Amino acid sequence: MAGAPHPDGPAPRTGPAETADTQVIVVGAGPVGLLLAGELALRGIRVTLVERRHGPTTESRASTLHARTMELLDSRGLLADLGSPPREPRGHFGGIPLDLTLPGPYPGQWKVPQARTESVLEEWALGLGADLRCGHTLHAVDDRGTHVEAAATGRHGDPLTLRAPYLVACDGQDSTVRRLTGAPFPGTPAARELLRADVEGVDIPNRRFERLPGGFAVAARNPAGVTRVMVHEFGAAVRERAGDPHFDEVTAAWKRVTGEDITGGTPLWVNRFDDENRLLARYRHGRVLFAGDAAHRQMPIGGQALNLGLQDAHNLGWKLAAAVDGTAPDGLLDSYDTERSAVGAAVLGNIRAQAMLLLGGPEVEPLRTVLAELLAHDTVRTRLAAMISGLDIRYDVGGPAHPLSGARLPHLRLRTGEMICSAAELLRSGRGLLLGLGAPPPPIAAGLADRVDTVTAHAAADEPLEGAPAAVLVRPDGHVAWAGGADGDGDGLGRAVARWFGSP
Repeated sequence: MAGAPHPDGPAPRTGPAETADTQVIVVGAGPVGLLLAGELALRGIRVTLVERRHGPTTESRASTLHARTMELLDSRGLLADLGSPPREPRGHFGGIPLDLTLPGPYPGQWKVPQARTESVLEEWALGLGADLRCGHTLHAVDDRGTHVEAAATGRHGDPLTLRAPYLVACDGQDSTVRRLTGAPFPGTPAARELLRADVEGVDIPNRRFERLPGGFAVAARNPAGVTRVMVHEFGAAVRERAGDPHFDEVTAAWKRVTGEDITGGTPLWVNRFDDENRLLARYRHGRVLFAGDAAHRQMPIGGQALNLGLQDAHNLGWKLAAAVDGTAPDGLLDSYDTERSAVGAAVLGNIRAQAMLLLGGPEVEPLRTVLAELLAHDTVRTRLAAMISGLDIRYDVGGPAHPLSGARLPHLRLRTGEMICSAAELLRSGRGLLLGLGAPPPPIAAGLADRVDTVTAHAAADEPLEGAPAAVLVRPDGHVAWAGGADGDGDGLGRAVARWFGSP
């Protein structure tokens, strides 16, 4: 697929042209691109990130990490670098309070500014050898069948051509790669929008999804004294803009909805988002793949957009690395599209429902009342909390049925020799894991030690796994590929190993 020229044209050439070969090109160095680059570099893959910005973001943007994302960061040893972020047990579903507490090590939601998340992921990826090219604007992508070529222009007009077996677009909801390749992006256009700003020097009451006669408002002041305000006017049309809204537009809407004057504050960041809802028809187009907001566009309700994208990268990284190094079994890379597009569709569905509840006018009040009553029942609460937190994800991994098949490996404290560790710590190599529980696991084909770690462990506490398996095979992304008894081959262990990790 040949890319069209950038509409503004490349900047005038002022320096020498550079052509570089790498193994994976990642376009976009936000959280999703950085996590993917780290996942690839962890497995020895040469990866080059192309980023339009000249440096790290200083905007707060998305600040919520959910339980499943915290688990995957733990499985790469990155949580300590986040410091001690505050935890909030309560989230919401369409603005209706929802207790997100579920079994696991990271219940609730964790508040981490996006700038901090990016800083931690960037340090990790670069420390593993990823190459970051900031200040480069992409203007052509060409999938040549055997490899991909990407052309970009540096901040001083220096041309850069990158060649690699694969390219992954992690360049956000207005993805340049998506536009250049013409990837179909079906969905529904925006009908409602919400204005938001981080404002210094205002003293207004905190509000949590307060519905007022003319709209709804949110205000939350952080420990540094900066207040994030969000406002929506019921029935207001989405405005056409060339860029972000002006602060005057935010203050005017805030005044109309709440009656409060915030014009004396200093805006640090002004933004808007809407309820446009789109999902790529395919996450993979030959040698070009998409992850994060480049693959799906949704209202960022409750932080789900960021977490969905990070989990895309976690699912893709090990599969793409295997495709590059030649160890991937047939269909492994295609399983990224199969698995994550299904998850994306489910998340976008719940976000559409929430947008209706959140931004709808008086007509949605009866529905909000019924849902609030249903949330008093724990089965309803846990179902929605698992959906929001990403803990309900279960992939179709094939093989014999087992209660753990396709689900994430639950949190376990394990004793291996003299050491006590968590199951997440056993995944930090980035390889798969064959875990024997109380006795050595069944043997697998020799020659797979570079792809699967074999460990025997005893539960350090009374934490029986559902279905009481004697052993489990866990993919590098933490999902159980097989669970069974001591007779592994009889239970399909060999087939599961071949399906997810290939042949020696």
